Amino acid sequence: MVTKNPKKAPVTSREAPRLRDRLATRERVLDAVGRLLAREGFASLGVNAVAREAGVDKVLIYRYFGGLEALLEAWGRTNNFGAGSLDDAGAGRAGGTVEEKAAAFLAKYVRDLRASPEALEVMRWELVEDNPLTRRLAQVREEAGFAELRELGVPRRQAEELDLPAVAAILTAGILHLALRAKSAPEWLGVPLRSDEGWARIEHAAVALAHAALGRAKR
Repeated sequence: MVTKNPKKAPVTSREAPRLRDRLATRERVLDAVGRLLAREGFASLGVNAVAREAGVDKVLIYRYFGGLEALLEAWGRTNNFGAGSLDDAGAGRAGGTVEEKAAAFLAKYVRDLRASPEALEVMRWELVEDNPLTRRLAQVREEAGFAELRELGVPRRQAEELDLPAVAAILTAGILHLALRAKSAPEWLGVPLRSDEGWARIEHAAVALAHAALGRAKR
């Protein structure tokens, strides 16, 4: 005989404050991870350091997240490494062409990377170290990237002829390299990397390349 799963009991008025406290603590811990990454990079990141930054007992980190690896995975999924969804980019609206969606996503990717020093520190770390933490974070980003490519809605034949993942890899990796390079160099091929003017040029170029690549694939 097949039995139905019991319905989950509603949260009582007594449990509600406890749940809010737990959610608030989780958010404080995740925010602390981002601040540490942006300020000091991965060299100082650990459960003890995160606990001090968040102002919580490290026991709570193990209780809510299970350890540093799971904590970083949760942080990665929450922040999505500076790459928002197409809906966030304003490109998920009905009637938008594939080119418009891709262009809107790349434009937002440029802006989000500049506004996410912690995401840049994650990717900078991945360039020099291969360990369980970097591999897990890279997996989170890969899953998000493939989901975003599917959201574009490029017809299968067009995507295969274009080799959409390879094109997306070149475009996003190029933008990422310039964002990382800005920390150690003021410009790249004469394009300023530390000014709004320079990044407006990079964003404009990324949008033009998205239109060119996807428009050509349709012909």
